[in-house]
Amino acid sequence: MISRKNASISKFIIHKVGNKFNDTKNAFSEKLVDFDEASYDLMLPFLLRPFASVVQSYRFNHHSNISLNEINTYSNQLFNEDDAFIEVSKHIVTHLFEQSNSSQIKTGDVLVVMFEGIEFNEITTNAVGIFKIENKVNFFQTYLENNSYDVLVQKGISSKRVDKGCLILNQSDTEGNIILSVDNNSYDAQYWINHFLNIKYADDANSHTQQYIELCKEFSTEILKTSYGAQEQNTFLAKTIDFFKENDIVNVERFKEDVFEEDKHKTLFDDYKKTFEGEQNLVIRNQFDVAERVVTKEKKKIKTDIKLDTHIQIKLDIDAPEAASEYLERGYDDEKKMHYYKVFFNAEG
Repeated sequence: MISRKNASISKFIIHKVGNKFNDTKNAFSEKLVDFDEASYDLMLPFLLRPFASVVQSYRFNHHSNISLNEINTYSNQLFNEDDAFIEVSKHIVTHLFEQSNSSQIKTGDVLVVMFEGIEFNEITTNAVGIFKIENKVNFFQTYLENNSYDVLVQKGISSKRVDKGCLILNQSDTEGNIILSVDNNSYDAQYWINHFLNIKYADDANSHTQQYIELCKEFSTEILKTSYGAQEQNTFLAKTIDFFKENDIVNVERFKEDVFEEDKHKTLFDDYKKTFEGEQNLVIRNQFDVAERVVTKEKKKIKTDIKLDTHIQIKLDIDAPEAASEYLERGYDDEKKMHYYKVFFNAEG
């Protein structure tokens, strides 16, 4: 998470990126943007606002040598060679263009920005920002002609959110430069994170917590919901969040003892964990510190609704993991040839 209260833009340039799959070309600017006051005051928070809530950070990755990572090289040039900004920004767009190997990859505006005064973990630093604007919105523009006002429709960038963006901080730890990334149009999850930036999660509590919760969410969907129904899925997710809230350290064996009542579920979880690690190309630690901010953020994303094909929904409270098993009963009616849920309660709220 960053603070932008003292941040400023020192350099800003806009280029256009094409798509080689669709044979559309790049278009490059030769000069930096010279903002007027109104544009600057709108642009600065527009670019930095998404990173205020980002908890996890990334580090540059490469299969053989980190110095061969293109964006790592370009960002170091931008930090160290003041006169190279425009030329290096073009190289960044060219590298982005080379990753467009599908018709799904959208063309758009690429903003390359140098920020000053970014605060991260109580340290103030500068940062390189790379943003891709993929979607334009329609808006009405009024204008005066022959003493009367008329209206026309124009397309422009929405000031509500960035489509794709990253901040490369001029600050490092033992793993390298600290990187934050957002992707609100994740139609191709590989394109931005893996192919263009080539980054991986930092090896810290945030990453370990995120990966384990992702494992649990996928297991609940792929295994529990498929085999045992939505009630079993939601009960497991509620117990998972409850375990993370009550413990500062997660031990995998203790986790399984707490959330699973049957040994067969523990075996299913172990088997799925191996599959998940192979698919994600990672190894989940058997013990790690809990990142409370990640748990809070992930809890908000978890939906515990049971949606039935009879247009009825049952909403379970994720903060009360025992309620679903104690007060909700699932069965099958032989006469109607339908499944049912029986709900027990004392009074209506």
